[in-house]
Amino acid sequence: MNQVNLSSPAANPRRGTMQRTVFTGALILLACLAPAVLYPTFLMKGLCFALFAMAFNLLIGYVGLLSFGHAAFFGAAAYIVGHALKVWGLPIELALVIATLSSAFLGTIVGWLAIRRQGIYFAMITLALSQVVYFVALQAPQTGGEDGLQAIPRGVLFGLFDLSDSLVLYYVVLAIFLACFFMMQRIVSSPFGEVLRAIRDNEPRAVSLGYQVDNYKLLAFTLSAGLSGLAGALKAIVFQIASLSDVHWHASGEVVLMTLLGGIGTAMGPVVGAFTYVALQNYLAPFGSWVFIIQGVVFVLCVLVFRDGIVGLLGRIRNRIGFN
Repeated sequence: MNQVNLSSPAANPRRGTMQRTVFTGALILLACLAPAVLYPTFLMKGLCFALFAMAFNLLIGYVGLLSFGHAAFFGAAAYIVGHALKVWGLPIELALVIATLSSAFLGTIVGWLAIRRQGIYFAMITLALSQVVYFVALQAPQTGGEDGLQAIPRGVLFGLFDLSDSLVLYYVVLAIFLACFFMMQRIVSSPFGEVLRAIRDNEPRAVSLGYQVDNYKLLAFTLSAGLSGLAGALKAIVFQIASLSDVHWHASGEVVLMTLLGGIGTAMGPVVGAFTYVALQNYLAPFGSWVFIIQGVVFVLCVLVFRDGIVGLLGRIRNRIGFN
């Protein structure tokens, strides 16, 4: 007669849920206490890129679409929020909303054009359209050209929180990131997320079941673009500058590396990958131009040794030692 292991999460779902709740609470507490050890600017940069990678992961991890043009949404929102704060003098909360919605609208247009193709053709279309946005950012007088938009004011959030204080700004960025993180988990665990995974695994089968596949793809692309724009807007506020590097195709490549490094299709993968990438950038800076070579070696080793990313490797280690 087979015996059931009552210590496993499958046999005791309440225990598994409790473990996840405790783990999530511990991470939030750690994030709240992190400024006592690390620079708030470093942490905010990591959170902005983590949000960017999380938005990209929605597309590649749950829909199976590889975009090389997400820098367009990231950078466009940075310019829009900078212009709204510096030139129009709008409140920061309204500027963030306008920048996010503008990126989502841009994502709807790009997605409507790109989802008609698959595979490398989809990736090339997104890259080409992203280069159009880069050209506009380079030539338009409102963007400042190669100098970008500098000295972007941070403002006061809701008339209460002075964001010129880096510590206050950090907790605002953390709150926005956590809200987006839990929203993302709700999306991917919903029936909508199940349909996205069905499209990723077997698109013809999803079509045969009656799903409007293109509509689901377009909605996922729009959500991904909007969150990417929010990440870019927050980064522009943190560093008080919107530059061409935010909209350059290198930024699209960076978010791909972050997601691959952390683990595609996982909840914590983009976060781990983003902070690892930012840490490599900051702590290897004394090596000068060698930093790119070192980063390349690290990424190649990561792909060769653990193809499912750092989070996947940690999951295998946990299963091997029998920790549930």
